Amino acid sequence: MYEISENLPLAKKLNRGATIVSVIVVLLVVMMRKIKLDVGIDFTFLPPFYSALNALVAFVLILALSAIKKKNVAAHRRYMTVALGLSALFLLCYVLYHITTPETKYCGEGNIRYLYFFLLITHIILAALLLPFILFTYIRAYTGQIMLHRKMARWVFPLWLYVAVTGPVIYFMLRPCYLLN
Repeated sequence: MYEISENLPLAKKLNRGATIVSVIVVLLVVMMRKIKLDVGIDFTFLPPFYSALNALVAFVLILALSAIKKKNVAAHRRYMTVALGLSALFLLCYVLYHITTPETKYCGEGNIRYLYFFLLITHIILAALLLPFILFTYIRAYTGQIMLHRKMARWVFPLWLYVAVTGPVIYFMLRPCYLLN
């Protein structure tokens, strides 16, 4: 069995950092709708790229779950680190796109609009609320607080997976609208 000892002083420092990062990211995402930069580069190629990153995150999360169910802690740790890194790259691309490109309005009509907006609203709310919990869950494992990590991961993991899966779904629903804007 793979075991590391608890490092509570490190956990306390990392938790402070995770809280600061979470607040900065939420503020940045809220403000990106108001900030529009003209950098002379067309970033309209980013939505399919960052949507693919989200799909990749979902795939890696499933690999991580499979690894831990097989008690392969080392592989689980690697997969979760990759998922976190891919999510960070997604966030950078997402913010870059939204601060440089006009917003795309959803163009679907009929009942599909309700599904789109349900997915969009739940995706955005969960993504914003989950970020600190994803970081805290990772920190719990990293600092050897395995029981707390497991307790948090039981509810954080499926919600993170939901966010990672709904991102590409939302992109594909919005894709025809990019051509109209």
